[in-house]
Amino acid sequence: MDRTDPAWELYRSFLAVLREGSLSGAARTLGLTQPTVGRHVQELESLLGTTLFTRAPNGLRPTDAAHTLEPHAQVMASAAAALIRAISAKDFEAHAVARIAASEIVGAEVLPPILTEFRTRHPGIVMELSLSDRVEDLLRRDVDIAVRMARPKQGSLIARRVGSVTVGLHAHRRYLQEHGRPTNMEQLAQHVLIGFDRETASIRALQRLGLKLSRDDFAFRTDSHLAQLAAIRAGFGIGICQTAIARRDLDLVRLMPKDFTFDLEVWIAIRASDPMRAIFDHLVAGLSGYVRAK
Repeated sequence: MDRTDPAWELYRSFLAVLREGSLSGAARTLGLTQPTVGRHVQELESLLGTTLFTRAPNGLRPTDAAHTLEPHAQVMASAAAALIRAISAKDFEAHAVARIAASEIVGAEVLPPILTEFRTRHPGIVMELSLSDRVEDLLRRDVDIAVRMARPKQGSLIARRVGSVTVGLHAHRRYLQEHGRPTNMEQLAQHVLIGFDRETASIRALQRLGLKLSRDDFAFRTDSHLAQLAAIRAGFGIGICQTAIARRDLDLVRLMPKDFTFDLEVWIAIRASDPMRAIFDHLVAGLSGYVRAK
């Protein structure tokens, strides 16, 4: 008797349970009932002849078989999303949706005017922005284009380096009038500093460039670069931001440019999707203008 291949909906429920850690959480994200999701998982386990989840005090725990199955199911999810987009691409200008991943700063401070200009020319396009400082995998997530400050690692993506942006220390004039202006890196310890909450690889890279500071040195701690920029603008203290953004505000002053400066590469990556190439090319042109302003 021929073995029945599991339907896509079973893998879809499996991925949701894997992501959410429970049947109830998966049901909410999928818009299904909990018994339906549970039935999907049980049917998939039966067809594959293996257990995918075991019960734990805090929900469902994936087995080794589930971890083995996950990347293959993710490929199916990407293919399903690509199929939907390929169908909608036939009427791209009428009702296309472009989902773009970018960092908080780039998404909030740089992209809006660039995307506004694009939509003026293409009024049928709907824009979706996924803002995160995490490096997302375009091949595994429902994202068409990603703007990143590091070179994408997936070789199957179309990626282009548009240049680099300079990052430096900045403070509001009001803060400097009240607290004075540091003239060297050693004097930073005497000032109110804005910085990170959790140490990451990027923070360690900054420390190697001369920012010899730890979490305890900051009076304002947040891993949100957008919140750090807001604190700098409010005159809370001294923090790090892109010089091209700081120059928009005449009250923001760059400090010690010779002692502390570094560049971040700007990359745009896209999955192989012809309808999105128009947005890709527009972003390349718009961001190229932005990085030239550094």
